[in-house]
Amino acid sequence: MKIFKFLVPALLGTAVAGQALAAELELKFGHVGAPGSLFEASVNEFAKRANEKLAGKAKVVTFGASQLGKDKELLQKLKLGTVNFSLPSTVMSTVADEFGLFEMPYLVKDRGHMGRIENEIFWTKIEPAAEAKGYKILAVWENGFRHITNNLRPIDKPADLQGIKLRTPKGAWRVKMFKSYGANPTPMSFSEVFTALQTGVIDGQENPFAQIYSAKFQEVQKYLSLSGHVYTPAYVTVGKDAWAKLPADVRQVLEETAKETQAYVYETAAKMEIDLLDKLKAGGISVNEPDKAAFVKASKGIYDEFSASVSGGGELVDKAMSLAGGS
Repeated sequence: MKIFKFLVPALLGTAVAGQALAAELELKFGHVGAPGSLFEASVNEFAKRANEKLAGKAKVVTFGASQLGKDKELLQKLKLGTVNFSLPSTVMSTVADEFGLFEMPYLVKDRGHMGRIENEIFWTKIEPAAEAKGYKILAVWENGFRHITNNLRPIDKPADLQGIKLRTPKGAWRVKMFKSYGANPTPMSFSEVFTALQTGVIDGQENPFAQIYSAKFQEVQKYLSLSGHVYTPAYVTVGKDAWAKLPADVRQVLEETAKETQAYVYETAAKMEIDLLDKLKAGGISVNEPDKAAFVKASKGIYDEFSASVSGGGELVDKAMSLAGGS
């Protein structure tokens, strides 16, 4: 009986400890978005929904503003399993050539068009290319329509970019595009951009309103040109091997929730486009509407190069363009 009295509490303690360990499965979601950005809002909403459904089986914990690393570092950590999720955008074109489709200027017309590209092209042609490189994409979210800011002059046509030192993300096609427009593109991590603008290392940058405003670029830039030159998706990405090691029921909740959160992301992004432009104007930055037809005309060479250098690139572009109607 004495042994029994000691054994029962010990067994109960072990069971409780086991439950505590199970509840302590922490899933880290790292991203580069600043406080107030679309990335932060999207990731936090996903974490809130997922954690409610997981009910203690696991917990998604979010780390924004490059706390866990910049985009390329986060991709490496996904493979190592030290970070569970990240939200890359342009950088995915350095992982697999097919992602360069979303670097083609003026390709995506609106979110309806993006939805058709996702349904008919992305999951069958592009996502498998990521899996071949050791990643898995759970859902397509948004970075947004990109616009140009700088300190030298309003950008009305491509020639106005001549000689401007313009920060771009680390994606080859964005660099090629701005070189063809006459700019001096400078790939740089997002977390370094504010200081580079402030000190004059670069003259300008290009990003969606949500990234411009949350990073306070308007405080160190004079001109905002509404070029809308590229629409960049963002991808809820995991390391393929590390993902496979998670319990199947946890994976199911996470994948379903990532896809479900897309509607929230798009709704929030659309609202931010209106609200943040008003705030940027109120902050004193000079805003102009460029001649988009001139930019479209100047973009032909990038499409030709993508079609010639990426296997199946021409077919991807043609298919995406064919889905533009009815937006």
